[in-house]
Amino acid sequence: MGSGVIFRGQRPHLSPLVELTLARLREFVREPEALFWTFVFPILMSVMLAVAFPARGDRPVPVGLVPGPEAASVRRMLESAPGISVRDVTETGEQAALREGEVDLIVVPSTPPVYRFDPAREGSRIARLVVDAALKKAEGRADPWSAREEPVEVPGSRYIDWLIPGILGMNIMSTGMWGIGFSIVQMRLRKLLKLLVASPMRKGEYLLAQMLARLVFLAPEAAVPLLFGALVLGMPVLGSYAVIAVVCLTGALSFAALGLLAASRPRTLEAISGILNLVMLPMWVLSGVFFSTANFPDVLQPVIQALPLTALNDALRAVVLEGASLRAVSGELALLAAWGILPFAGALRLFRWT
Repeated sequence: MGSGVIFRGQRPHLSPLVELTLARLREFVREPEALFWTFVFPILMSVMLAVAFPARGDRPVPVGLVPGPEAASVRRMLESAPGISVRDVTETGEQAALREGEVDLIVVPSTPPVYRFDPAREGSRIARLVVDAALKKAEGRADPWSAREEPVEVPGSRYIDWLIPGILGMNIMSTGMWGIGFSIVQMRLRKLLKLLVASPMRKGEYLLAQMLARLVFLAPEAAVPLLFGALVLGMPVLGSYAVIAVVCLTGALSFAALGLLAASRPRTLEAISGILNLVMLPMWVLSGVFFSTANFPDVLQPVIQALPLTALNDALRAVVLEGASLRAVSGELALLAAWGILPFAGALRLFRWT
């Protein structure tokens, strides 16, 4: 009987790369916490932030009114104006109300009234203008003219629309780096990597298997927050899903390579945790996940724009919210490719089995 015959119950021989990829997939599926952080957590975060930051144009301005002899007349003037919500605050509770965001402005009823607010807060500056205009109009101020308003609804202009691609980018980074980094270090701790040295495979096959296994779950990982945002939160998806897939794939490979490089040498969970936090924390803050990168000073912009998560988030927002083509985000994709190739080459050189 030839050597190519396969007996019943005997599995056909597969290449080391395929075997290692399948083993990593089985390991991932058996980790409920990994499934939670990959698929459930992005939705929970999107819902919580959508509730915390509703994008309603008719949301009233919260104004605190301090008790006083003229408080009743000031309250009537404010309540008769559209877009203002009045609540009573005590003099001892003013700072707490402003600090906690319960009100954007404190009005002390006097002649003229006194406004207490934090000029560093955009909401407080807006509340000051709205309240001042309402009180002056109630006192009989005649406006020289009335502007003609032309409301314009820009698709994707809500905070939650801008946020969801950032959460997707953050999730691609986190699952790529934490999932691969922790998995490798755990195997090194359990002496499993040392056993693999005797198997018929090369170092590159093991590292590539980690990256390929990571990509298997990329499609549902990207689809879940995007579909949730589009179907439940009304987020527009103006770009091609094929272009979105290319952007997500490039980003996932880049962060998988960074995870491999981070896990090349550490022998303890504390060490890999410190390395991953050191790499990822600056990107969580600087790369425009929760607020625009334009908030940072110009001197930091070259560093911020060179970060892989910045490139991924910018590309995702351009495609999803602006309908950008693959060519339009080619610069971001090139940067992500560089962040994938160089760390992978470094991991090949630095990786140790023990």
